[in-house]
Amino acid sequence: MRDELAGQLSQLRDLTGRSLRELARDINASSSSLSRYFAGQAVPPWPTVVALCKAAGRDPRPLREVWERAKDAPQTGAVAAQPVRNDLPHDVTAFTGRSAELSTLMDAARSTSVVAIDGMGGVGKSALAVHAAHLLTADFPDGQLYLDLHGFTPGRERIEPTEALRVLLTALGLAAGRVPDGLAERAALWRSELATRRAIVLLDNAAGAEHVRDLLPGAGRTFVMITSRRRMVELDGVLPISLDVLPGEDAARLFVESAGGTRPGDVEEVLRRCGNLPLAIRVAAARLRHRPAWTLDTLVERLRDGDLAVSDVFEMSLRQLDPAQRRMFQLLGLLPGEDIDAYGAAALAGIPLANARSLLEDLVDVHLVQEPAAGRYRMHDLLRQVARADDPTADPVPAITRLGDFYLSGMLAVKQQIQILIPIPVTVSQPPSALPDLSDHDTAVSWMDTEWVNLTATFALAVQLRLDALAVGLGQLATMAHARRGGSAQLREALEASLPAAERLGDRHVLGVHRYLTGALYLRMGRLAEATPELEAARALMAAEGERVGEAMALFQLGEVQEYLGDPAAAVELLEQAIAVLPPGEPAVRARLRSTLSQALMRLGNYAAARDVAAEVLEAVRVADRQTARMCLDVLGRAALGLGDLEGALDFAEQSVAVSQATRHAIFEANSLTDVAVALLHLGRADEAAARQLEAVQILERAGEPGRLMRAYLPYAEACLATGRRETAARHFREALEIASGHGLDHMAAEARDGLSRAS
Repeated sequence: MRDELAGQLSQLRDLTGRSLRELARDINASSSSLSRYFAGQAVPPWPTVVALCKAAGRDPRPLREVWERAKDAPQTGAVAAQPVRNDLPHDVTAFTGRSAELSTLMDAARSTSVVAIDGMGGVGKSALAVHAAHLLTADFPDGQLYLDLHGFTPGRERIEPTEALRVLLTALGLAAGRVPDGLAERAALWRSELATRRAIVLLDNAAGAEHVRDLLPGAGRTFVMITSRRRMVELDGVLPISLDVLPGEDAARLFVESAGGTRPGDVEEVLRRCGNLPLAIRVAAARLRHRPAWTLDTLVERLRDGDLAVSDVFEMSLRQLDPAQRRMFQLLGLLPGEDIDAYGAAALAGIPLANARSLLEDLVDVHLVQEPAAGRYRMHDLLRQVARADDPTADPVPAITRLGDFYLSGMLAVKQQIQILIPIPVTVSQPPSALPDLSDHDTAVSWMDTEWVNLTATFALAVQLRLDALAVGLGQLATMAHARRGGSAQLREALEASLPAAERLGDRHVLGVHRYLTGALYLRMGRLAEATPELEAARALMAAEGERVGEAMALFQLGEVQEYLGDPAAAVELLEQAIAVLPPGEPAVRARLRSTLSQALMRLGNYAAARDVAAEVLEAVRVADRQTARMCLDVLGRAALGLGDLEGALDFAEQSVAVSQATRHAIFEANSLTDVAVALLHLGRADEAAARQLEAVQILERAGEPGRLMRAYLPYAEACLATGRRETAARHFREALEIASGHGLDHMAAEARDGLSRAS
């Protein structure tokens, strides 16, 4: 409700054409309050809404109902406590049988810490564990965590213990930047965190004992359930529960409930053909449910040919498919990611969108494909294995290439919306038949977030299959998502993995962009010694190819390196070179470079000159390029602080926060929140400053961005010191030094030590 009101209030502000500061003065409200209203963080009093409408020349009455709903909605705060995590999948519909095993699990939850459920694929291990976890949720109030380890998922690498621990620790609420790198250190931290909690942890689809050994708890009241196709005989103190196929009565009840009622005929023969395996029973029952004219004898006839094996059930289902349905089923078995939508399926198969939708619905009807959320489709591991075995000689390259080109096309559309200026020379060999509408910024970013796991899985498979153009394109475009969501370490791995592919392509422009993106990443991470040679190499490659925009962008990043090294004069020189290199007709890039030049001037102490350049650029780009506008607002705020205009500094910083919130760029929002906190400190509003700084730190910790976190700690610590809060300053300098020392950020460590000595 607040988001709807905030959107309409922001439209009113745009209609006024006034700055936040001017608007606050005209309607007798504080600029910080207005910033919260426009960001949806608070609901304004009704007189303030009326005053905004009056300033915009609009009737306030249509807004009354929206305001009432927002006012009455439950309140949340930007720094509210994290909710208890519940990652459990949806409970199985009409859970049937397993009463003895379920009773054992429920008793074990009160007397032991780890249970391992083993059995063949499709026997119902996960269904039992998930059902038990739902029943036990109230007894474990500190969280219900679920992680599929993919120990037996066809076509997918299993999740190794080190990565599993990162996911689990993050799920507990630990900031990504605080999670150590090593397996032993992560395992120790995991045990320490669980020691004080009463939580359920479900580790699904483990490959074996060694796969989960480091994931087990130590002391405490946490209850862990493991499922695997292998028995965990090597694990001491773990209660084993082995599942066999269902007893006849339970199997019959499951079949009747899944089929939607009884039918004439021999149910025992159907169950015999299904081997009493729950997954096979559900598939056969779904077949019957969607054939009202069939009797059980009809179903048995379909099952009678061949050996009495579980695979007959799936083969029977496959025989009922027409060629197009069967081909789609086979192709879905090749998916590298978790799920897919109709657009992706159309690209995978190289068919029109409407055909793909129809085929997916057909496969859902016969339980060969699941639809866990509207428009998203996935395949059970056992069925994925069947799909791959159905055409074992199939070459995956054409289908994966088509799917990769779909993701490339989508990411290029996203790039247009989020205004990435470096030209990325992506090759799309087979444009997809259809793309979702990504012409709106929020829709484009949401699509990228939804498809992120699938994008990264497709990238990894492209690297493995040596689909070089696809691997390079996806690796380079992935920088857009990582810049917004954090995860620099993962991006570095992706760029390193795709570097050989970029070199094999033999295109110096492609390689130049790859080196540029790698250098820009190292710069963001604070690893300046590694950033410089990559950016120098990128500059040389771009210059050799006559790619002036790329050359200018490399110079721009080298200028930023000099800024961070404490040589703003050298930064100004490099930025002036970049502007001189830039060809005519590139207003967006020129504006971005000039905004960075204003930042360098500000660091030189030329606050008036920095202000003038930033104000000129802002006037030109406020609507057309919100990221450059944000950069200008940052400079204007810091320059205002340097010139003694504290209210102006706060106003500009709050405007910058609002831009980042509107563009859903959490990393930049955190940077500007620190500027807000610094301005508030100088205004004597220490409590407000601490709250805003905490917001910034929490964002960057969740993102796992130690370099940016350092850049949030240091200016805030300096502001604390400048305003006489020596103890607080010393504490923040120590926190910064701890992070810098732990991540090899030497130049920042020196700055933190210097600050600590001045604060002590």
